[in-house]
Amino acid sequence: MSDPAVDVVELLVTASRYTEDRGLDADDLPPRYRRVFWSDAPEDEAGPGGVDRPLHVTEPNATTATGVERPWEAISDLLFTQRTEFSGELELTQPDMATEWLLERVDDDRLLANPVLAKVAEEADAEFDVTHEEARAENRPIRADRVWIDALLDEYFDDDEDEDGDGMLDLVTVKAPEEIEMTLRDLVLTDDQEGEIRKLMKAIEHREYLARIGLREIGKLLFVGPPGTGKTTAARALAHELGLPFVEVKLSMVTSQYLGETAKNVEKTFEVAKRLAPCILFIDEFDSVAKTRRSDEHAALKRAVNTLLKSIDDISLVRDEVLLISATNHPDQLDAAAWRRFDEIVNFPKPDRQMRADILEIITRRMEIADFDSQEAAERTEGLTGSDLRMVLREAVLEALTEERMSITQADIMDAVEDFEERDNLKNMDMIEGEGAEVPEVAGDGGEASDDHDRSHDGHDHDHDGHDHSHDD
Repeated sequence: MSDPAVDVVELLVTASRYTEDRGLDADDLPPRYRRVFWSDAPEDEAGPGGVDRPLHVTEPNATTATGVERPWEAISDLLFTQRTEFSGELELTQPDMATEWLLERVDDDRLLANPVLAKVAEEADAEFDVTHEEARAENRPIRADRVWIDALLDEYFDDDEDEDGDGMLDLVTVKAPEEIEMTLRDLVLTDDQEGEIRKLMKAIEHREYLARIGLREIGKLLFVGPPGTGKTTAARALAHELGLPFVEVKLSMVTSQYLGETAKNVEKTFEVAKRLAPCILFIDEFDSVAKTRRSDEHAALKRAVNTLLKSIDDISLVRDEVLLISATNHPDQLDAAAWRRFDEIVNFPKPDRQMRADILEIITRRMEIADFDSQEAAERTEGLTGSDLRMVLREAVLEALTEERMSITQADIMDAVEDFEERDNLKNMDMIEGEGAEVPEVAGDGGEASDDHDRSHDGHDHDHDGHDHSHDD
């Protein structure tokens, strides 16, 4: 359990050292501190904002940065601290004594999460196995922080003389890595998927080498598979793993009546990605390209799609530091012109029996279940995706709640599987008996949940139900 005094003193030592050492920049500060000290108009940082000097630690921002409810109370008995009554600012009266005290109470993990502290320890010749460079590499840069992303978008559209910025923002969703709970370790992936992701991560790591040897056509992937098989989740998890902003555009928005005339917004999408670089640009529902290209109507839509294809050609992981990932549920609708835009195709099939068992284990991780047999459930759920499995478990839980039970049984799960199969059969009926009306489909391709291939072999405890599944497949 963390010691409140250590947490607050770490903040004070970090603030003091960052203020004095101009060789440090905002990337040396832990993200939790950067949020607190963010400035929209810093004196010495490039870009739309940053962390200005000096850093003033007050009780409110110390609470925000450390989670300690009464920060002064936690450190008031230490000889090297003081509190200014008028401003409420917390300070170190003897920084050297504070540093020595702190280094006796921290470990490698804490240094790895705080590059400033790692540098302090390095210069003090303290016995730790973490270097300043290692700590910097472990922490995402400020350009991936939510506050920096928001400031850049605000600056971009404030400076834009056109008045269609709102339409462009409707087209694009930008997530900071801190907002994505998934990691690659939490996914159930096939061997092929894991192999492609490993190659991609190596390509990102060695961008300069690829540029030097002239290999620039790399880093454009197409994820192919049915709804609910984890395409969006995998892309988001990769953004989290790499500490990169995740720029998502649903292509159906481009081809809608509302945005159909705005080919300019397509260009802006790619421009925003370049400004946020390094980042991941994720284009969902890529099969919308083919649908629009075959249409004889809406010339404005065709221009937007042609602009999209040209923008894909022009963007580069090596040159622009933008990783492009597109996803489609309907690869059969893509023509040759669409296929050749991508250097890698990654298949996302429906999960096999063992994958379904793994997925079920994750979904039920925090549920109370009597005699749960994931293998039996996996055997009975052939053909279901991960999002289907989540719906099955949700039904089992809700059915138990109607009986005032906070735990479920294996029988509840198997009954829910049977109910799901009946519902699925209804979806495939053409007519309702006696009505002559078509049965509407339940949710579109984009309406499936994305948490289908989740797993955790390292004890991570994520609240999967907290995700917005309405945009995932």
